[in-house]
Amino acid sequence: MNLKIGIIKGDGIGPEIVTEAIKVLDKVCDLYGHDVHYVDLLLGGSSIDVHGVPLTDDTIRIAKECDAILMGSIGGDPETSPWYQLEPDKRPEAGLLKIRKALNLFTNIRPAILYKSLKDSSPLKEEIIANGFNMIIVRELTGGLYFGHRYTKEVDGILTAVDQLVYNEQEIERVAINAFEIAMKRDKRLTSVDKANVLDSSRLWRKVVNRVHQDYPEVELIHMLVDNCAMQLVKDPNQFDVILTENMFGDILSDEASMLTGSIGMLPSGSINETKLGLYEPSGGSAPDIAGLGIANPIATILSAAMMLQYSFDLDTEARAIERAVEEVIAEGFRTKDILTEGHILLNTAQMGDKICERIR
Repeated sequence: MNLKIGIIKGDGIGPEIVTEAIKVLDKVCDLYGHDVHYVDLLLGGSSIDVHGVPLTDDTIRIAKECDAILMGSIGGDPETSPWYQLEPDKRPEAGLLKIRKALNLFTNIRPAILYKSLKDSSPLKEEIIANGFNMIIVRELTGGLYFGHRYTKEVDGILTAVDQLVYNEQEIERVAINAFEIAMKRDKRLTSVDKANVLDSSRLWRKVVNRVHQDYPEVELIHMLVDNCAMQLVKDPNQFDVILTENMFGDILSDEASMLTGSIGMLPSGSINETKLGLYEPSGGSAPDIAGLGIANPIATILSAAMMLQYSFDLDTEARAIERAVEEVIAEGFRTKDILTEGHILLNTAQMGDKICERIR
C-alpha cells in the first residue's frame, strides 16, 4: 500500500517525538511492505515564525491531499512566548481549531490505556486496576455546546449569558457510525453517554444511536447518564470498551480517563472525517520547558501513529505490531523520565524510539 502522510512536527518537544514516531512508522512499513511518502506541513508556532499566521490556506490545501496527518504538540509558554502577544485568532492553538474545521474532523478518538506494568502510576487502588484497562472514548468534535450560538447581554438590568447546545440527527449519526465501527474492531461493547433524563439534545442523541445500532447487532449497546459514567470510570474503568458521547461530555470524560492512567505522556489521540482522513496527535502539550533536552516521552506520538494505521488505512495488523512493541518495552522495565520509578531503566527520547523499533515484528 502507498501511504501519503502529512507531518506536522509542531513546537516545543513536537519535532523530537514526531521523529521517533516516523522512525517506528518506517520500520513497520518496511517490514510489512508498504511505501510511505511524507509531506512536511507547518502549523502553530512554527507557522507563525515563517508565515505570520498559525495556519495558511496553502497548508490546508496540501493537508487535504494527504491520506492522514501525524502531528506533534503545538504551542508554547503563554507567559514568555511572543506568539501569545498576538491576537487570539493568530496564536498557535487557533491553527489547530482551523485545521480541524477545514478537514471536517468531527470524530475524536482518544484511548485511555493502563498497562499492568504501569499500574503504580494510577491514582486508583490496586484492587480496582490490578489488570489494567483499555478503553476508547469517541467524542463528537464539531457540534454541541462549544459551537452553538452564544451571547452575553443585559436583561432587565441583569447580565445574562446564553450558550446554545444544538445537535441535528445527521451530526449524531455520523459519529455514532464511526463509534460502532471502532467497537466492531474491539470487544464489540459500546456505552453511549448522554443526559437524556434532562436534555432534549440527549434524547435525540439516544434515539439516533439506537437507530444506528440496528446496523450493528453484534455490538452490545448500553446507555449511561453522564454523571453515572463519571462515577463508573473511577469505580470500575475496566467495564468500558468504547464510550460514545457528545462534545462537552467527551471533553470532560476523556480528561478524567486520561488521569486514571497516571501519565498523559502515554496517551494518543486522533480525529477523523467521513473519508477516514485523520489528524493524529499526542494528548499532552508541547512542554517547552523540556524541549531539546531529549527527555520527552515519545510513546503517545508513536501510539498515535499506530492509530493512524488502524483508523485511516485499515492496517490493523501493523497497528497492533506497534502497540505490542510498546507493551513489551514497558513490561521489560524501560522508561522515560516522566514515568520512571525505582528499579526501572531510564531511556532518553531517541533510545525509547529505538527500543520500540527493535520489538516490532
